[in-house]
Amino acid sequence: MSEKLQSIPIAKPWMGESEAEAARRAIMSGWVTQGPEVSAFEQDFAAYVGAKYACAVSNCTTALHLALLAVGVQPGDEVITVSHSYIATANSIRYCGAIPVFVDIEPQTYNINPMLIEDSVSDRLRRGIAERTRAILIVHQMGMPCDLKAILDIARSHNLPVIEDAACAIGSEILWDGQWEKIGKPHGDIACFSFHPRKVITTGDGGMLTTNNPEWDKQFRLWRQHGMSVPDTVRHGAKQVIFESYPMLGYNYRMTDIQAAVGREQLKRLPEIVERRRYLAQRYQEMLADVPGLKLPTEPAWAKSNWQSYCVRLPQKSDQRQVMQTMLDAGISTRRGIMCAHREVAYEHETWSCGSQKETCHCRKGTCDRLCESEQAQDHTVLLPLFHQMTQQQQDYVVKVLKTACQV
Repeated sequence: MSEKLQSIPIAKPWMGESEAEAARRAIMSGWVTQGPEVSAFEQDFAAYVGAKYACAVSNCTTALHLALLAVGVQPGDEVITVSHSYIATANSIRYCGAIPVFVDIEPQTYNINPMLIEDSVSDRLRRGIAERTRAILIVHQMGMPCDLKAILDIARSHNLPVIEDAACAIGSEILWDGQWEKIGKPHGDIACFSFHPRKVITTGDGGMLTTNNPEWDKQFRLWRQHGMSVPDTVRHGAKQVIFESYPMLGYNYRMTDIQAAVGREQLKRLPEIVERRRYLAQRYQEMLADVPGLKLPTEPAWAKSNWQSYCVRLPQKSDQRQVMQTMLDAGISTRRGIMCAHREVAYEHETWSCGSQKETCHCRKGTCDRLCESEQAQDHTVLLPLFHQMTQQQQDYVVKVLKTACQV
């Protein structure tokens, strides 16, 4: 294969005839909206992660919105989270009328820094505004688990619920009380997943909430279907006429049976997908270890990533855009480091905080004194191609071109 003809995507879903047949099965059943396939997918998913309850929704953003509502987030409340995430994380807080309080990340894992969570809560206690803090929303960035034990110790000491944005983390694991357990068990209060095509498994789009709290699960199921008191499956199967009611304001956050049928097949593939991604990530680690100045991702001893993305920090003198352009010219797709919500135009007009009380903090100009690690990660890291079908030849080529680009 000529290098001129190389075309290597950043990601590629692994789907086939089993998913096509599953979609056909749902279509031919005549039930294509939320129904029996959704229910079965929820049961399969809960069993996989080890949660008591799983509720399917239209995407991870809607999952985050419902999770925040369930733990009581209201207009004017504050939610501690990261700016260094896809903008949906911050947006879900604003949907509740609440205020994102951004804290910085650890440069090694690109995840929220637990010490800064404690600093943020303590700062609010000193200022007498601690009652505004309603929840902590963490992100298992690029599939790498956060330091959940440290985070939960802080949260429990302040009686704060923890929501896990596990959009990228299906199949990731954490060492918990001496046992490897899946992200999504949940170890916090609620975990939210995404099935977007950029994720490890996909339903085209879609999301899932997992929890061990039966009351929250009940709320999710009401909210996702406009607050309707009787599910479609119950009403259509009833031997007597049932009139549904709408006791609360709800949303149209439903997953379709077509999506769920595909999701069930994807879930069967998941162990093989994760195994392959871990193999490819280890190959990257070995082949890139000798590149001067290039910093490779760190996997803590208590974490097993699904390697949803493989992120490298470029040598100090390398230009991010130029490296990416060199690779694109060679037929290789990459992505820049994870975005920072506080630097986006939309958040010039939204309410948020970094907790700084200094007049010198230029938050609204995209250079926040308290979020420097987040900004550095966005500006100096690149995500490399990684997907199940990636061949060794393709990966060797990516490494070759990256090494050349870093020398420019």
